[in-house]
Amino acid sequence: MNHETAAIIVAAGRGLRAGGDLPKQWQMLGGRPVLAHTLDALRAGGIARLVVVLHPDDMGRAANLPLHGAQLVAGGESRSASVRAALEALAVDPPQHVLIHDGARPFVPARVIAAICAALKDAQAAAPALPVSDALWRGVGGRVQASVPRDGLFRAQTPQGFDFASILAAHRAHRGAAADDVEVALAAGISVQITEGAEDNLKLTYPADFARAERFLHAKRTDSMDVRLGNGYDVHRFGPGDGCWLCGVWVPHMRSLQGHSDADVGLHALSDAIYGALAMGDIGQHFPPSDPQWKGAASDIFLRHAVTLATEMGYRIGNCDVTLVCEFPKIGPHAGAMRAAVAGIMGVDQARISVKATTSERLGFTGREEGIAALATACLLKN
Repeated sequence: MNHETAAIIVAAGRGLRAGGDLPKQWQMLGGRPVLAHTLDALRAGGIARLVVVLHPDDMGRAANLPLHGAQLVAGGESRSASVRAALEALAVDPPQHVLIHDGARPFVPARVIAAICAALKDAQAAAPALPVSDALWRGVGGRVQASVPRDGLFRAQTPQGFDFASILAAHRAHRGAAADDVEVALAAGISVQITEGAEDNLKLTYPADFARAERFLHAKRTDSMDVRLGNGYDVHRFGPGDGCWLCGVWVPHMRSLQGHSDADVGLHALSDAIYGALAMGDIGQHFPPSDPQWKGAASDIFLRHAVTLATEMGYRIGNCDVTLVCEFPKIGPHAGAMRAAVAGIMGVDQARISVKATTSERLGFTGREEGIAALATACLLKN
């Protein structure tokens, strides 16, 4: 993390051009407020010290943000006044450099931040921009009046970076409004170096921008998703008894499954599927049958352990599918209860769990009713 540089996130505006009942920085994007994504982006860019400028009426909304120690400052009547308030708050313990960023730019790439910070080693100020590539017109009343040369024109972005003492002095001296902090810096005679911007660093202003941002967020999540698949297979023979545990449910039967634990063949196969997806071996490696403490153990212990291990490694359950292979007992009447039991053990929605059965057409050991086999597949996801 860069501890010599602080960042100010300006989010005190009331602009409603984006539509909806809330200012754009508080509208939902991918199930979270826009401002939450902006905070994440600055941290991903290596900035540890953050100041968030909010409208006084919005302070209560901050509970929905991943602040993690970020300082809150009440904004002023204009953007310049809001930035000034944040700079004065930082002046109590001034950083060497400060980045000033619009709260409605939620996807600023880390490389853009890195380029600004690198430029600030030699420059008083640096700001990202993209060259204007489209033809430019000047129009009146919906009609083109003239073409405008685009040579030397850039589309300005944020964050804009500055030597802290210089931009603080510039804001203290500035009178009136300013489009951005580069304008304030130029008015104070500060030279601003242009660094490379990014098309990803879009600014949310209109409803169409939110639709574009949702598409970008979906693509980003898809590209960065880590998908793991694992399969498991287990077999237990029948022996004396009056029923057996199958996928966490006691099923009455004229015989019982035999094993070191409770012999729940379904949970064993599913546990092994999760261990396999994690490349972490199988039940026997985590719970050796030679260890007497596991004799007669309930198999939900194994499955819970596999799920906990997946969670600790940053994965969540996408879905699981278990197939029981047997002639008897009949699984259909119990399949719903089995799905519910497995979902409860794993702590996931039942809609993510499938339990079904098939016979082997009287072929092999399952066809001779000597035992039950189970196959399982587990899908693990990480963003």
